[in-house]
Amino acid sequence: MAATRRLTRELSDLVEAKMSTLRNIESSDESLLMWTGLLVPEKAPYNKGAFRIEINFPPQYPFMPPKILFKTKIYHPNVDEKGEVCLPIISTDNWKPTTRTEQVLQALVAIVHNPEPEHPLRSDLAEEFVREHKKFMKTAEEFTKKNAEKRPE
Repeated sequence: MAATRRLTRELSDLVEAKMSTLRNIESSDESLLMWTGLLVPEKAPYNKGAFRIEINFPPQYPFMPPKILFKTKIYHPNVDEKGEVCLPIISTDNWKPTTRTEQVLQALVAIVHNPEPEHPLRSDLAEEFVREHKKFMKTAEEFTKKNAEKRPE
């Protein structure tokens, strides 16, 4: 029950905050424990599209962290082929019940804008990011144009 009250408040706060990099954040009709939204990066190479994300909150929230999943494919060293993201703020070791969803989403935007090749889920992309940065940026931009959703106006 505490999760429901808190998530209702956090969702309302997020909608009011009108973050330029996150659009259409909403809970599913079936459950307040599942949110969807559109990540709209501002930095190259990901600023050529938008990425659908899903945030799943456990019933034990805020004592357990949410999980974030990219529903849109992204060419990124910190996101695996299934859409799972390596985000330190939501790791079990780092999670604090006082962490708010807005902070988690800000961390997500930050890692999309500035990949962390030292914590990869895709080591091949991390290596390319470090050793052949220009190639990585070009490939990521092309991948984004091909696979990402259209950016909202």
